[in-house]
Amino acid sequence: MTYLISSIITISICSIFLLAGCSSSGQKDEEDVGFDPEGKLAALGIELPNPPEPVANYVNGVRTGNLIFLAGKGPRYADGREITGKLGQDVTIEEGYEGARLTAINQLAVLKSMLGDLRKVKRIVKVLGMVNSDPSFIDQPKVINGFSDLMVEVFGERGKHARAAIGVATLPRGQAVEIEVIVEVED
Repeated sequence: MTYLISSIITISICSIFLLAGCSSSGQKDEEDVGFDPEGKLAALGIELPNPPEPVANYVNGVRTGNLIFLAGKGPRYADGREITGKLGQDVTIEEGYEGARLTAINQLAVLKSMLGDLRKVKRIVKVLGMVNSDPSFIDQPKVINGFSDLMVEVFGERGKHARAAIGVATLPRGQAVEIEVIVEVED
C-alpha cells in the first residue's frame, strides 16, 4: 500500500512538472535558459521608446486569451518624425528595411507596455507587412525582412513567424511601411 501511494505521488509530481514546462529536476526547458529579450535589446543598443499613441479611435493592441493582436504601426521615431515615401520611387530597399526595423522597435514598445516583461512572449505568430510601393516594385519581402530579422535577433526561435509582405498604393501619412502582428503570450 505504501509503495502504491508513493508511486501515485511521484506520478502526480511529475505530471505537475510536465504541465509547468519543467523537467522532473525542476529545471526549465533548454529553450528557456538564457531567454532574455530585453537583455538582447540592450546588447543591440536598442532602447524602447514610449509606445506610439493611436492616431484615431482604436487601441494599440487587444489581448484575447493567450493572443495579442497588435494594431498596425509604422516607422516613427521617438521625436515623431516618420520614414515616408514609396519603395521603388523615392525610398531604397535599405531605407525600407530600416523603416521595418524601426516599426519592429515600436511594436516591441507596445508589447512591453502591455505585458510588463517581454519574457512573456511565447511566439511571434503572424506578421502582415504592408509596403508603400511604386506599381513596378516587387521586393516587398526584402523590406519586411527588417522587421522579421529583428524579431529573430530578439526572440530567437520564438521570433520566427508566418508572414505576408504586400505592396499597397499608399499608407497613412505616406509612411513607407506599416506592420501588424499577432503574438502568443504566457503569464
